[in-house]
Amino acid sequence: MSGDSGGQSILPLEMLEILRRIEKRGSLEKLRKVRQYCNQIFRYAIATGRATVNPASELTSTLAAPKAAHFPHLRADELPVFLRKLAEYHGSPVTRMATNLLLLTGLRTIELRSAEWSEIDFDNALWTIPESRMKMRRKHVVPLSRQATDILLQLKTFSEQYRLVFPGRCDINKPMSEASINMVLKRIGYDGRATGHGFRHTMSTILHEQGFNSAWIEMQLAHVDKNSIRGTYNHALYLDGRREMMQWYADYIDSLSSQES
Repeated sequence: MSGDSGGQSILPLEMLEILRRIEKRGSLEKLRKVRQYCNQIFRYAIATGRATVNPASELTSTLAAPKAAHFPHLRADELPVFLRKLAEYHGSPVTRMATNLLLLTGLRTIELRSAEWSEIDFDNALWTIPESRMKMRRKHVVPLSRQATDILLQLKTFSEQYRLVFPGRCDINKPMSEASINMVLKRIGYDGRATGHGFRHTMSTILHEQGFNSAWIEMQLAHVDKNSIRGTYNHALYLDGRREMMQWYADYIDSLSSQES
């Protein structure tokens, strides 16, 4: 693929030659991300009249896929039934709301379970998790959708008097059990079919399929490499875009809930 090729002249075979180089190195996750970036670029090029063909979209079945995720996760078409069963769960309302909040934020389970009320800014609808609690040891700012904010407001009636949003049953100074959310999933019939961590994969897949900016998605999932150039930018760089994206996602989840109401 020549350096001066215009979008109109790039063929699937030419792009395949480039992507094969990444595939041969065994960097399958990087291959997936590069193909997604190319797909977004050409979708935009077609929409603005700069190209007529998206060569990246033709290569999905041609290239090797990354290894399957270790965490069971739900597809979009499985969510309506799941959401109905979760709404009908008659166990602890706190663990049910924790499960809903995990689905709406894309946080890791440990990040959610250890949440402290001091991290929540209701006025600006932001949740700021300190670097000490993050896997990548970087402060993580999470824009909260209206639905996520509503859940947190409901949770205040249960635990506002404590430091932790989700205090443990036996010790209020320790977070709820690691097994709490997965126990909810088991009791509503999703043992082995879904996990709390798997909600991150579900969200990522849906947002990528909808064409949202990959950088927004990666930052929302706190996947940004602390050693990368992008990682040196201010954590709020994509905040407006991520806020819009997460509100869309929460509204989308609501629309799926109504399908089973």
